[in-house]
Amino acid sequence: MLVIGLTGSIGMGKTAAAGALARMGLPVHDSDAVVHMLFTRGGAAVGPVGEAFPDAINDGEVDRAKLGKLVFHDPEALGRLEAVVHPLVRSESRAFLRRCMARRETMAVLDVPLLFEVGREGDCDFVILVTAPAFIQAQRVLRRPGMTEQRLADIRSRQMKDAEKRRRADFIVQTGLGRRESLRALSHIVKLARAGHWQTVCRARDGRRRNYA
Repeated sequence: MLVIGLTGSIGMGKTAAAGALARMGLPVHDSDAVVHMLFTRGGAAVGPVGEAFPDAINDGEVDRAKLGKLVFHDPEALGRLEAVVHPLVRSESRAFLRRCMARRETMAVLDVPLLFEVGREGDCDFVILVTAPAFIQAQRVLRRPGMTEQRLADIRSRQMKDAEKRRRADFIVQTGLGRRESLRALSHIVKLARAGHWQTVCRARDGRRRNYA
């Protein structure tokens, strides 16, 4: 079974790309959705997060707003949170892949926003990066409720530079060219993967050229 990594920085169009891949029939593991599940009542992260950040627990669940305030400007606190959450998300993704294999799926997608930052590319056969020019990224993100230019700058500072992600990715999908072009690129990648030809055109891990789908 091929494991496809899907990643992209904030506002680059990864959620739309994941939805498009799901509509093409590929099972998609949404890491953000898993975190939400882990933080709800009975979730595996509630206990350990509560031990590390007692003020972030409200009515048996992790209050994401309170937690965000506790870790956003504190790298040490953020590191403690990530040490709790990342292993749990990885465990869930591996269980997802086992279920896909049991169903004899030929491909599965790991949707991981910080895939390169946490070293998850090794879990994937190839990686698709969604990207867009910085001004389009800013336009998209600043439309979100409560978002400010300073908050966007802080988020960008904690994420790997997009240029470095483009260097590491196997396939690059430009989402600033419109939804139709993004869908065409994703469809092309899936077609190559289903035909078994993806290795002939994607950038291998030895540093050969990137493929702009």
